[in-house]
Amino acid sequence: MSLKSSIKTVMTLGRGVAQGIPPAADDDDPIELFRKWLTIAEEAGIHEPNAIALATTTPEAAPSVRMVLLKGVDERGFVFFTNYESRKARELEASARAAFVIHWPVLERQIRVTGSVSRVPEEESSAYFSSRGRGSRLGAWASKQSRPLPERSELVSRVEEMKERFGGGEIPLPPFWGGYRIVPDEIEFWQGKADRLHDRLVFRRTATGWEPARLYP
Repeated sequence: MSLKSSIKTVMTLGRGVAQGIPPAADDDDPIELFRKWLTIAEEAGIHEPNAIALATTTPEAAPSVRMVLLKGVDERGFVFFTNYESRKARELEASARAAFVIHWPVLERQIRVTGSVSRVPEEESSAYFSSRGRGSRLGAWASKQSRPLPERSELVSRVEEMKERFGGGEIPLPPFWGGYRIVPDEIEFWQGKADRLHDRLVFRRTATGWEPARLYP
């Protein structure tokens, strides 16, 4: 983090603690509130403010969680990208459900999201893949994500093979790589407050829209 970002982060300490979360109206849009909070985190200079802890489950209901980067937020839901042969992808394909939490300690804020999961269209995955650095694109082709790696030299060798394979030309979207969209049915906003009397505001999707409710801390 740069000195400028560090200063901005320190100046942001505890933002929102005094004011809390404003009352929610029935027509409030939690997606828009999510984007507003994310923008504040980005402007604060927080390192990777879009990092989320993504939770999935095995068919036996064993939970697993890992950090991934959120790459898209709109009225359709929340998008991230991965190898479709990874552990997370296998679990997502099996259950079609997921949850994540995004946490900004310096702001004393977090947001929890739960919902159904589906793959994004290939053209959407391809557009994002093309925006990545060349090294990341080569790495996506080289990595057998989540599978055993006897020694790191094997991964390095596979990257070199991909460099030779594609040369200086375009690196296309791998057929085993792409995005997932979490379509939320519940979004909870948490704002830290003094004496641990935190603000919690949850939105639950209904047949007619979003229904807000306050929760005890």
